[in-house]
Amino acid sequence: MMVTRFDPFAEIRELEKRLLNAVSVPAETDKEVVNAFVPSVNTREDENAYVVEVDLPGVKKEDIKVNIDPEKRTLTISGERKFKDEVKKEDYYKIESAYGKFMRTFSLPENVDVEHIDAKTQEGVLHITLPKVKKEEAEVKEIPVK
Repeated sequence: MMVTRFDPFAEIRELEKRLLNAVSVPAETDKEVVNAFVPSVNTREDENAYVVEVDLPGVKKEDIKVNIDPEKRTLTISGERKFKDEVKKEDYYKIESAYGKFMRTFSLPENVDVEHIDAKTQEGVLHITLPKVKKEEAEVKEIPVK
C-alpha cells in the first residue's frame, strides 16, 4: 500500500496553472508571443449605486464598448488595447506590455436601474455607475383584530 501526504492546496495550484496557461495566447504572426490583455476590475457598493472600475491604461475611449442586456441582466465591457510601435535597437527587442482584445461580463443584481447607467473614462480608468432602484417605503398599516 502506497502512502501519500495530503496536500490541501494541490487542487488550487492545479487550477491556477490551468488558468494562467489559458491566458497566454499567440499574438499576430509577425510579432512575438505576448500575454492577452486582461484588465483589472474593482467593484464596490454604496447606498445609492454599484460602481465598477476597470483599469484600461493605453486604451482609447473609442475602443471601449459597454453593453447592457436587460433580459439576461448582464453588463459586458469589451474593447481592444492596440499594439504600439516599439523601438527596435540592434542589441535588443523586448515587450512586456499585454495587448489584444478583451471582454468581461458581469451579472447585474435585480435592484439595478438599467435605464440610468453611466460610463466615463478618466486617467486610464473606466468608471461605470450602476444606480440602484429606489425602494418606496411601504407604510406600515395596522390591521384591526376582530
